[in-house]
Amino acid sequence: MLRQRLLTALLLLPLVVGSILLLKHPVFAALLGVVVALAANEMAKLCHLGGAPARLAFVVAVAMACWLTGHYLLPAHIALLQWAMTFWWLSMTVILLARHSRLPLVESMRPAILLLGGLVLVSAWLSIAALHASGPQGPALVLFLFVLTWVADSGAYFAGRAFGRRKLSPFVSPGKTWAGAGGAVLGAVASGVALSQSGLTGDSPLWALVLLSVVVTVAAIGGDLWESRLKREAGVKDSGRLLPGHGGVLDRIDSLLAAAPVFALGIGLVGAKA
Repeated sequence: MLRQRLLTALLLLPLVVGSILLLKHPVFAALLGVVVALAANEMAKLCHLGGAPARLAFVVAVAMACWLTGHYLLPAHIALLQWAMTFWWLSMTVILLARHSRLPLVESMRPAILLLGGLVLVSAWLSIAALHASGPQGPALVLFLFVLTWVADSGAYFAGRAFGRRKLSPFVSPGKTWAGAGGAVLGAVASGVALSQSGLTGDSPLWALVLLSVVVTVAAIGGDLWESRLKREAGVKDSGRLLPGHGGVLDRIDSLLAAAPVFALGIGLVGAKA
């Protein structure tokens, strides 16, 4: 499994980095939209949304919502959405960590979760797209967001394997441990220091960038746990099979979906200029 994960990651890494740094914004936003559409299809399956026509309708609705918000929402409205999603993700992290009962298997369609999933996908797309278009440093800041989630995920994986004993949230995601979460936070601290030294954020204070990286990582853990909850309730191990060793698209971007609005909001709050 680890070998498959590494091979898939090595194949995807140059494509992701090149897309973020080299593509013009409209092309990047459209490509990001394709990824979100693939994730929307998997979200529809997890929520037991009928057959292929119904899932296609949901995918089209999410795509249209991305286009409309990207074209018509003002920066102040985007910030309000990011505040709401930041509160949601940090609250969800606490709720899922505190859960002490088994998750029920749900076999019927879940319209409320489906609508929430659509909001999660749209808010993440909008946050990444807006950050990418925000100025000369925008693409580099988007790349940092991706790297931050990768570093945190890798730190969690290896620290969990080496030191993991106590389960982080045994009824939601039995494979995750507190040692893994500690590894993710250490990775976030290192990433925050690297961001401070990169020159991408002007004279933003080091403590603020480290704190932002840690908060983003905590939200990312919540995103990972939330998707794990949906899979357990749906009775599946992975959201899909598109990415060998990783599962589906949702399995690969669950942390990013939560991290994106928190990071984009935080970059503005710490006074960084894209």
